[in-house]
Formats: sequence, C-alpha cells, structure tokens
Amino acid sequence: MFRMASQPRHNWQQLAAEYGFHFHTMYGEPYWDESAYYQFSLRQIEQDIEDPSAELHQMCLHVVDKVVNSEALLTQCQIPQPHWDLIASSWREKQPSLYSRLDLVYDGKSPAKLLENNADTPTSLYETGFWQWLWLEQQVNAGKLSRGADQFNSLQEKLVNRFAALKHQYGFHHIHFSCCQDSVEDRGTVQYLQDCASTAGVSAPLLYIEEIGLGDTGYFTDLADDAITHCFKLYPWEFMLRESFGDALPGAEVEWLEPAWKAVLSNKALLPMLWQEFENHPNLLPAFFEDDPLRPRHGKWIKKPLFSREGANISLIDDSQKAVPLSDGPYGEEGFIYQQFHSLPQYEGNYVLIGSWLVNDEPAGMSIREDSSVITQDLSRYLPHIIL
Repeated sequence: MFRMASQPRHNWQQLAAEYGFHFHTMYGEPYWDESAYYQFSLRQIEQDIEDPSAELHQMCLHVVDKVVNSEALLTQCQIPQPHWDLIASSWREKQPSLYSRLDLVYDGKSPAKLLENNADTPTSLYETGFWQWLWLEQQVNAGKLSRGADQFNSLQEKLVNRFAALKHQYGFHHIHFSCCQDSVEDRGTVQYLQDCASTAGVSAPLLYIEEIGLGDTGYFTDLADDAITHCFKLYPWEFMLRESFGDALPGAEVEWLEPAWKAVLSNKALLPMLWQEFENHPNLLPAFFEDDPLRPRHGKWIKKPLFSREGANISLIDDSQKAVPLSDGPYGEEGFIYQQFHSLPQYEGNYVLIGSWLVNDEPAGMSIREDSSVITQDLSRYLPHIIL
C-alpha cells in the first residue's frame, strides 16, 4: 500500500461538469483529489480487504438475526418499541437489500479492522463506481499509468445486476428514488442509482423526501397522488422511525430500499454486539456499551453515539479516562458505545480510511478518503486507487 503523487487531468473539472459530478468541491474545499492515488497489490485487496469484508458482513447479519428476536437487544439498539414488529418482520420476510459500506482501518500490513457499518444510507457511491474508474481508464490511455493497472471495482456492474434481480425476482419494476432536496451530494448519489436502475430496465423517477405525501388510505403518495409501492430512500431509518409519519410506516405497504432491518445493521450498537459474539476476531476492535460493567476503564477508547453521521459527536477517551471531544454535532441523546482506539494510518500527514462496498452481500469495490483529522468527517477528500 503506497501513496503515489499524480498529475491531475488538465480538463477534469470540465469533465466533471459534463458527467454531472457537481459535488467535487464542497464548501470551497476540494472533495475529489487526483493529485495522488493509493496503490495496492492484488494480494492485499483479495486477502486483506475483500475476503474479510465478506466474512464481516456475514457476522453482522448473524447479529441482526439475534437482535430482531430479542426485545432486550432491540432496546439496547434504541429502536422505538412501536416499530419492533416492523423491523423483525422485514428480516423474517427476507426483504431484499441493495448495498452497504464497511469502514476499515488498514495500513497494508496488519489485518483490517472494522470501524463501523454504513449499511443504510452510505454515500460516495458515484465517485467509487464510476468517477474513479473513468480516472483509471483515462490515465492508462494517456500513458500515465501502467496498462496492467486495475481497481477493486465491480460496483457499477453489481448495482445494475442487483436492480435487474430486484425487478425480476422481487417485483421492483417501478422504484421512486428519494433524498432530501437541499443536498447536492445526496442528489448525485440518487441520480447515479437511478441511472443504474434504468440500465436494468427499472422505471426510476425522482421524488424528494419533502414531496412524499400521506393519503387518507394510509399509503404514501407521490406528486400525482399515486401510491408509492417501492422506494429507495437516502434517509436514515433512525430518523424515519421518529418522524411524525413514523406511525404510518407499518401499514403503508412500501417495499423500502434499504429495508427496515437495516436500522439494526447500521446502528453503532452492532459493534459491541459483534465483539460479544466474535471476541478477538482479527478484524474486530474491542467494543462495549457505555453502561457495561465489563468495559475497561484504562487505555484509549473512542466514544461514539449509537446514531451518528459524518463522524459527528466523537470523543477520545485518553489514558486518564477523560473525554476529549474530536467533533461536535447533534447526536448522543440515545446513548454511546466505546470502541478501542485504533489510529488511522498516516501518509504524508493525511489520515486514511478504507471503505469496502458490498452489493447483495458480495464485496464490490473500494473507496479511499483522507482527512487531516484522526476522525474522517464530511469534508474529507476522496482519492482514487489502483491495483498493480
């Protein structure tokens, strides 16, 4: 694993405009960064990222199965009691899912360690599945990279194939795609998924979250007052369950992507539950609930809210057991978990985080983000990678 300097394509910003990549710069700061790339060996990808990702994913699904069958564990996950049946039935009915992203610490030498599972509303999809692949093709064709260079990246192909399977096997012929109106990044992610679905022959109209109605019949409706039957929503389950329309969810008869059981899979409570089930697994970090009497009171720990996004409300518990805030934000009311501190590797002053993507339970690609902070947040930079 190396960080290699690279000459940016002279016209990449013009290309980004042509291809609809409108969030390559956010809040005046670069998000997409092709002044460098990360290089991996095939062995590192296959043995250290791909295989562990598949195993970790199955371990996570094992925990979901335990949680949905336990009122005590659903309570620990802070799932509102009125929605327990919704969560459990979505799992027992094997309601299909689309994708997820595991965030990993990896330095090219030691086993990758799971930081968290972004299983409900993961972003950086477009730049992973399409944009970094376009960068690779163009750099190879320009002679800037070896013709033997490759990427761990079958993400777009697997997404198209998954939408085709959802259509033919589960009846997802017409899917409303929804996100919040005020996020350019979310709109880019949803547009990319609409394109993948359309390629698979699925009707894929856009409907903003703010435009979804609730009819007298108890069904959610679109702008034409037609009932929504299948919906991809880039909106987290922990918000949906607590919204004013949350009570309507069980009777609305919507097939959601992602399904309701993802409220467990994306919950930070998953981390201590994984440790309880698979203690000392080489790809796990010790993790405990805040009130666990077995939680060690020494060493360095990261304190995370059960519900948190973009690295918000994270604290470092130092050797003296004092909490040092690393990021602020609106989360934490539902409680916290403690995960053993394991620093991200640094390359030229940048902390590096690996995102390992899965589609339909299969590893599908990799994203890399850099940050000047030890906690990767919403303004981290995205860098491409190659296998050579």
